[in-house]
Amino acid sequence: MLSNASSPTQTADATLAQSAYLRLRSDIVDGVLMPGEKLRVEHLKDRYAVGAGTLREALALLVADALVVQQGHRGFRVTPISLADFIDITETRVQLETEALRQSITLGDDTWEANLTSAFHLLTLAEERLASGAVGGSSGAEAFAQWEERNRAFHEVLIAACPSRWLHHFLAILYRQSERYRRLSITHQPVPRDVHEEHQAIFDACLARDAIKASETLAAHIRKTLEAVRELPDAVINAANSPAQSARNTSPLTAESRR
Repeated sequence: MLSNASSPTQTADATLAQSAYLRLRSDIVDGVLMPGEKLRVEHLKDRYAVGAGTLREALALLVADALVVQQGHRGFRVTPISLADFIDITETRVQLETEALRQSITLGDDTWEANLTSAFHLLTLAEERLASGAVGGSSGAEAFAQWEERNRAFHEVLIAACPSRWLHHFLAILYRQSERYRRLSITHQPVPRDVHEEHQAIFDACLARDAIKASETLAAHIRKTLEAVRELPDAVINAANSPAQSARNTSPLTAESRR
């Protein structure tokens, strides 16, 4: 009789691939692996202490997340960043996340409200810590990492009562794509904003079960990061890409894309 059970070796390989995937994804989002950078398997397998096959599995998962692009037989590169790309990410995310929020508000029960209240409270504490010191330095980096994690959790809980698994799937990809741009906007702070006040407005509208106001407030919140990225100098985006990629880019922040 054939068995569908995975062998211990297969399970271990899958665990290694998942671990390598998470570490690579974190390094891409944090900018350790720069946008446009070539990902050489022979170098990275030593850095992440996994075999070439396991590393390719992890890179394939990142291709599915659109954080890495595969260039035929030429290997893999970190997906470059550009303002045009972030506009596309932002507007697609607004369409999907506001719809998911409307469904979540309609279907969310007392447990959803309790989870949302808890997530908002934890996010508020992280925002207070982040505001109390500079983003730079080890303590600042830890505060930012905590804020990023709790910000993600808050947005996940907002739409947790939405029943569509496809909306959740695509929004997870879009959120991960947004992280690289959000870090640029927070690090350089080109426009003043009160992110806590934005989160408070979304939270209040959700508890009031005002789906229209909540979705409008959420859309404005998401687009605020795009507004900040629009104000960044061309050099900031170009510096975020690898030198080879920057040389290929004529000007990702064109006057047309700023409109």
